[in-house]
Formats: sequence, structure tokens, C-alpha cells
Amino acid sequence: MFEVFEKYLRKHTDISDQELEIIRTASTERKLRKWQSILHEGEVWRYNCFIASGCCRLYRFDKNGTDHTVRFGVENWWITDQESFNHETASAYNIEALAASTVILWTKAQWLELLQTIPALKLFYERLTANAYEASQRRIYYLISYSATEKYLEFEKTYPSIFNNVPLHMVASYLGISRETLSRIRKDFTRSTINLPENPEGS
Repeated sequence: MFEVFEKYLRKHTDISDQELEIIRTASTERKLRKWQSILHEGEVWRYNCFIASGCCRLYRFDKNGTDHTVRFGVENWWITDQESFNHETASAYNIEALAASTVILWTKAQWLELLQTIPALKLFYERLTANAYEASQRRIYYLISYSATEKYLEFEKTYPSIFNNVPLHMVASYLGISRETLSRIRKDFTRSTINLPENPEGS
């Protein structure tokens, strides 16, 4: 499945065949079963993780034991606990596969060495990190400003295939609304009657 990552990387950066082979050699491919976890709360997250196929989610539990979905990741997306990865501290999060998935992994040491030796990859990663920060800002804005219906519209745009792959309560927790509210919106929603505010996440 490295060819999926190769196609993705060539689309976003100018990188040589030799550099790609170096990246390939450092990588590890891992196949995940549906509901299999690759990170549990309390563990240190030590990888950069690219989703070559399937779907994963990043989530955590509150003090009452309710899980809250922080992020979904689909094919050609990355998924990580950046805080645990950066600081090598115990994670408060979990990462699980929501469908049979294949991920490409690099350890932190491998990734840092790749960034030092491949300038094109370093530039790409800097852009990727900046884009992720901007997306986080937009997500915070729409979580505190959008109506439940507008949140649904934004989610549908960002993750068009998610509803076919994951339980509804996970989507509801990601949007910060109840499952009942989400069910009602999906049932009653008519796109032509909604005016979505500008600056959507992921654009």
C-alpha cells in the first residue's frame, strides 16, 4: 500500500524516486481489523501515521466514561496524537480503526531523520502542520458558532463517506450534539433551505 502514499506525496511535493525509496525503506505497513486500536490512553504515541485505506478515529473519555470523538481520518489523511508524539508523554487519547484499514507508520526517530535528509519532505511537512493548525482553528469556530444543522452540513462536506462507515453516536460526539438531534437533522434536512456560513473547515 505504499504506492498510495507515494501517489499522495507526489501530488503535493516535488520528490525524487531515490528520496521516495528512502522513505519507503523507513516505513512500516500495518493492517488493522475493524475496531482494532493502535493507541490506548496512557501509552506514548511514537509514530507518524498515514491512512492508506480505511477509516480511523481519535477519541478520549470524559470523567463519566463517555467517549468523545476528536477527529476522523480517512484514506490519504494522517492521524496522530500530536502532543504525545512531540513531548513523548502519556496520551489521553485512543486511536481505533472503524473499518478494515491499512496504515503506514514511521517512528519519531525515523521521521525526524527523514526530515533532516529530504528537504522536499521537510517543506511538505511544515505545510501539512500549518494546514492542520488552520483547520483546528476553523473547527473550534464552527463548534462554538454554527447551529447543529450547519455543523452537520460542514461534516458532510469534510467527510462525505463517513455516515456509511461509522455509528451515528460517534458523528454526534464529534459535532458536539446529541444522537437524537443528529438523527432529526438527517431526517428533516433539505439542503436548499440552508445557507451555510463561509470559512468551512477543510476548504
